[in-house]
Amino acid sequence: MDETGKLFIGGSRKPDDTLNKAEFLDLKFGNRHGLVTGATGTGKTVTLQVLAEGFARAGVPVFAADIKGDLSGVAIKGETKDFLVKRAEQIGMTDYAFEQFPVIFWDIYGEKGHRVRTTIAEMGPLLLARLMDASEPQEGVLNIAFKIADKAGLPLLDLKDLTSLLNYMADNASELSSQFGLISKASVGSIQRALLVLEQQGAEHFFGEPALKISDIMRVNPNSGYGQISILAADRLMMNPRLYATFLLWLLSELFEELPEVGDPDKPKLVFFFDEAHLLFDEAPKVLLDRVEQVVRLIRSKGVGVYFVTQNPLDVPESVLAQLGNRVQHALRAYTPREQKAVKTAADTFRPNPDFDCATAITQLATGEALVSTLSGKGVPSMVERTLIRPPSGRIGPLTDQERQQVMDKSPVLGVYDEDIDRESAFEMLTAKAKQASDGAASKKAQDDLDPQQPTATGSSTGGWTLPGFGGGDDEEAPKGKRSSGGRAGYQRETVVEAALKSVARTVATQLGQALVRGILGSLKR
Repeated sequence: MDETGKLFIGGSRKPDDTLNKAEFLDLKFGNRHGLVTGATGTGKTVTLQVLAEGFARAGVPVFAADIKGDLSGVAIKGETKDFLVKRAEQIGMTDYAFEQFPVIFWDIYGEKGHRVRTTIAEMGPLLLARLMDASEPQEGVLNIAFKIADKAGLPLLDLKDLTSLLNYMADNASELSSQFGLISKASVGSIQRALLVLEQQGAEHFFGEPALKISDIMRVNPNSGYGQISILAADRLMMNPRLYATFLLWLLSELFEELPEVGDPDKPKLVFFFDEAHLLFDEAPKVLLDRVEQVVRLIRSKGVGVYFVTQNPLDVPESVLAQLGNRVQHALRAYTPREQKAVKTAADTFRPNPDFDCATAITQLATGEALVSTLSGKGVPSMVERTLIRPPSGRIGPLTDQERQQVMDKSPVLGVYDEDIDRESAFEMLTAKAKQASDGAASKKAQDDLDPQQPTATGSSTGGWTLPGFGGGDDEEAPKGKRSSGGRAGYQRETVVEAALKSVARTVATQLGQALVRGILGSLKR
């Protein structure tokens, strides 16, 4: 029943409860964003499924965060049920049929879908600082860390890479401050504590390789021409709001940076659905709210539509709410002052219909019924209509574990993201440098113990190595007046892990040196 260029939502009703007309969402306004709200049990998830199916049927890729797992049923054909057939008859839907849709399951933890990852480097210092609600000095320290890693050619892929770098910076704060500005050990410590919180919430699963390619959530099925529906299993993720926010910020930022400007296409290039959107906004730091507002306001021109699904319209900040052009409002309760305010807020956002009072209707809507207003004509909101939502074509309800696995086994990205790749990065490179430093220190200690009169060689006290790209031993690199007594630049440049393992190196050097001396002297006595 979908018209060309339009997504069929349902049939509106007249005041006498007779069918009025079909309600559609014009695809050319699909990137003007939307909102689906309503109390628990009023049909929001089914509406989300109907919209996702409609966009996919039109060849638009869909990404949805699935909090409860109910959306997974879209991957399987629906089953004939009396209430579905009855609804199709009520709205005059003569071509109602069941079908399955192409689905890719994703999961940060790799349990219910393909792994989703990014690297610390791709996340970037600014996004990490915003995620951790870092102060200005802390944000400066993160920027310095990335600068050091970039200059030294140290890949920052996962948390252990960044932690090693921060350990080095804390132990060498005074030397590094001379080059990059003040580095406070307290600031470094607070960043490390914030990273620990992320790690406890499962961030070690999120940071690493292979990183997700945006193109893999913007696929169109080559056989059916349907847009691929990417479903993020978020039932476990929702228990870790900081990591959930990390994922959203990164993914939206990646889209922001990678997708070209397309203006107003005939249909969206991608549509995002965020179920239980209040989890995104509840107690969210201001920077997250600012980021979401910025994305919602500007990403439209990239051809991306963002749709929030939540219980209460008050869950969405006003600055974001104002950007959402397509609205589906299911029933709300109105017992408490806050609920009454929510009803009034929802009613006031619709273009009035003289046939009924919007605020009253919101409290009287049946399950699967909603007030609908979409953009039409030149982008003007249509008059709100009391609408029976069409039945979905996919299954209503979650897949079994076996069914989910069968879908994953046929996935177009099977084997691409399922195995971790732990290639050589900052941690491994610097650990190797630290070992060289400790071995050099041990050898030097043994030599000094054997011949105390031998002049001390110039060079680093920890084995003569420096951060790659920072030079070392060239006096011309040091500013005038900043020479050390040994002829080297006064700015000591050590690698990240060297400082972290400095105390261990000293202990190893002392013990190894003593053992070497005892062994050599013992052989001389023979």
